[in-house]
Amino acid sequence: MWEPGRRFMLRTAGLPLESVHALRASGSVQWAEEVLAAEERLLRRAAALSDVLHGLVTTTGAAERGPGDQLRRRLLTLRRQMFNNRLPEDPAAAAELVRSLDAGAGERTAEWLEERRRLQELRDRGAQLLAADGERSRAALRELMAEPRLRLGLLLASPTLDGQLEGYLRRAAGEQPDKRMRKIERSLMAYVYRTACKTSPFSTFTGVATGLFEEDGDDAVISLGDRWESHVRLSVVVLGRLTELIVADPARRAGLPVRLASGWGREADRVRYVRRSVTAGDDSATVTFDAAEDRLYFLRRSGILDRLLGLFEDRTELRHHELADWLSREHDAPPEQCESYLSALHQLGMIQVPCLDTDVHSSDPLLSFQRALRGVGRPWADRVADELEGPAAVLAAYPRADAGERARLLRELREMLHRVQSGLGASRAALPQTVLYEDARAGAGLPCRWRGLGGRTGRELRRLESVLPAFDVTLPQRVTFKGFFVARYGTGGRCDDLLGLVHDFHEDFFDQYLSFTAKRRPFGDDGEYVPEENWLGLPGIRAVDSARRTFVRRMRELWDGWRERGRDDAELHLEEQHLEEVAAQLAPLSARFAPQTHHLQLGQQDGTPLVVVNRSYGGLSFPFSRFTHLYDEEGPDAGLAAGLRGTAEAVTPPGAVLAEVTGGAVTSNLNLHGRLTGHEIVCPGETSTVPEESRIHLEDLYAEHDEAADRLVLRSRRLGREVVPVYLGYLVPLALPEIPRTLLLLSPTSMARTDVWGGVPEGPAHRGVTVRPRVRHGSLVLSRRSWSTTAAHLPARARTNGEGEHRWFLEWQRFRREHALPAQVFATVTAAGPRGGGASKSASKPVFVDFASVLSLAAFEGLVKDGEDRVVLREMLPAEDGLHVRSERGAHVAELAVETFTFTPSPKEAP
Repeated sequence: MWEPGRRFMLRTAGLPLESVHALRASGSVQWAEEVLAAEERLLRRAAALSDVLHGLVTTTGAAERGPGDQLRRRLLTLRRQMFNNRLPEDPAAAAELVRSLDAGAGERTAEWLEERRRLQELRDRGAQLLAADGERSRAALRELMAEPRLRLGLLLASPTLDGQLEGYLRRAAGEQPDKRMRKIERSLMAYVYRTACKTSPFSTFTGVATGLFEEDGDDAVISLGDRWESHVRLSVVVLGRLTELIVADPARRAGLPVRLASGWGREADRVRYVRRSVTAGDDSATVTFDAAEDRLYFLRRSGILDRLLGLFEDRTELRHHELADWLSREHDAPPEQCESYLSALHQLGMIQVPCLDTDVHSSDPLLSFQRALRGVGRPWADRVADELEGPAAVLAAYPRADAGERARLLRELREMLHRVQSGLGASRAALPQTVLYEDARAGAGLPCRWRGLGGRTGRELRRLESVLPAFDVTLPQRVTFKGFFVARYGTGGRCDDLLGLVHDFHEDFFDQYLSFTAKRRPFGDDGEYVPEENWLGLPGIRAVDSARRTFVRRMRELWDGWRERGRDDAELHLEEQHLEEVAAQLAPLSARFAPQTHHLQLGQQDGTPLVVVNRSYGGLSFPFSRFTHLYDEEGPDAGLAAGLRGTAEAVTPPGAVLAEVTGGAVTSNLNLHGRLTGHEIVCPGETSTVPEESRIHLEDLYAEHDEAADRLVLRSRRLGREVVPVYLGYLVPLALPEIPRTLLLLSPTSMARTDVWGGVPEGPAHRGVTVRPRVRHGSLVLSRRSWSTTAAHLPARARTNGEGEHRWFLEWQRFRREHALPAQVFATVTAAGPRGGGASKSASKPVFVDFASVLSLAAFEGLVKDGEDRVVLREMLPAEDGLHVRSERGAHVAELAVETFTFTPSPKEAP
């Protein structure tokens, strides 16, 4: 059974695309087109005249020396100059030379020389035109800096650039830009395009809105209101730093409630528990988070440790000072010795202070932190909570403030937080670059009258989903985990010690497996597919390999056919039978429950509807989870979290419950979300705020191999039902600690990187550029048209021989014309590897490039550092005339995030 969800999440650019039109050098573009057209005409005429001149050369005196030979040399020089589209020093004498030999040829030569002279005049006008267009473009750029959505987002994205902006605006109005100003311009252009041409939510650059599909029409137009609502929250990294300072101070730690690490247990001569450690993130990065790691750990049993464990069997929580006092009384030990022993247990993670951790479901982390402090019941804790009232007031005022006021509030926020840190004993205050996160709500419950997912597009999307497992980087891991389980516990076997299973799986197998797979490249140097690591000889892994090879083979056949047809066809079509052949090999691996998220862009070309699939991944409520806090208040989407929870219950497989895996204490704001499932799995080292009856502790779970369905499942002893783990955060699962990461191998979470061109050789390059056509399946666009090259083949100022910026701009237009590039593209630059070999560095994020804008080309040129850098240009699709989201200000680039649900009954459930 397959069903599309009705709800969607819209991600829309903050500025309409029309905003960038004023940055274009329209006059210079028209000039360049006239120059290039004139050059082509002259070259065609020169080719025809070349044959005439060649005839004159052969009939001119053949003596080695004498007047005939000199005339012949002059004709050869003129022929070469015309072939190279160069004007002779004396055009009149050149025309007269030909006329003296052939009157008709002389007139044609004179006409060519006159047209070439006019071309030179046209070329010379370019410098003035480009200078005027440059001034207009820079004036438009300065005007755009007053756009609130651009300026407010810039304040958070790059405080340094925002601080330079006023000085730039003052100087740029009356001065020619120097090197420093040009560098600032390039950065500003990047943020303008970030706000008008991309759809990745950050502050006011991109807004989000919820909506519902109405299947009574084919008009996908979505209307946006002009009023956006800002929501801000303090970075949870800040709270983590405060917690570290509090716990590090013995006096304050004395009043904190402590608990034993959950999941502990006694063995013959040792104590087993889960040790959690946290590695601080890079505070200088725009987006940072602390990395948590958990591992099964063992301590040798001793009389002191055994009695301490017995103490906690009676009371789950003690104050730190109560524990120290007990140790002192019990063992007649001095306080400093007791404190040293407890500090060691803290460092080893045996005792923990969970009360100050940020809960994943907290809609206001700062308020929750203050409540936790007040709950400590100590004067110092109340004092710190009171000091945080200042930052709370700043957060409350921030959404209503303009750019200047926000800058002041951010400075105040940092100063207040520094004072709090200093008051807690910090020798050097440390705050992340981003101290608050902002999301912009652009609407709620927006209607979209598009029946696509319920019709043809839905059927095509379902076929695409059937082949996504071939590209899922997590599927081989899930198959391997099941194979490891069956090898250890047998077909139909059961494991009651999940913690031990996770530990053994990683220690005996998985960590080494991951180290090998991390080095694997999907395709070797010869272009052939490299099989997945299959240490256990599992048929499921072989099925993935076979499916991927089949896909590659079909793509190669289609590619060969496209090349035979020539480059006039811009598209390559994957037909239904191609996908069905791949899906058939993956059928044994079909998941019982497979919710999917797709990020789509709706558009059209030549009146034909197109649906661009930007990315796909498996999981529940992913499009919405991060933004549930935007819809907590009354309104069309009041209780969005509750609505999503209702959807989750409706799609839950029979006999099962969905239970969230949180990954422990939140170390990134991107993981905060409302409660979206009825149950939550509580792993060792974690705490939970959901009602006790909704908690499923790890020790309540056992794993079992369902022989009939050949799948590995979790079951709860208390509930007597299957438990399906789901992950709702935005950190990639591989960044989670060991236990939740392993549980997600039994979840519907998947990560499919659909590289349709993998293993398909490139065609021959034309002047260093290779082309890939658009790849479609019906109305779905799986890959945009692309042009690949190295930076050495791009136009560069150094190759214009100092002829000025207008010549450089002309060469870019020549490059675009020669390779049939659209006027607007997205470019990805991958830095070349170190000299002498080595892997390439990671690719930059795609940047918008407008060939009609001098400022845009200059900004793009600044990204390329080396002639060996690889550059991929992809068409902008949907193009400007295909956008379906509109506001009073114009058309907006937008993306729809949608869900689909697939449920395959097990043999026991089938009719």
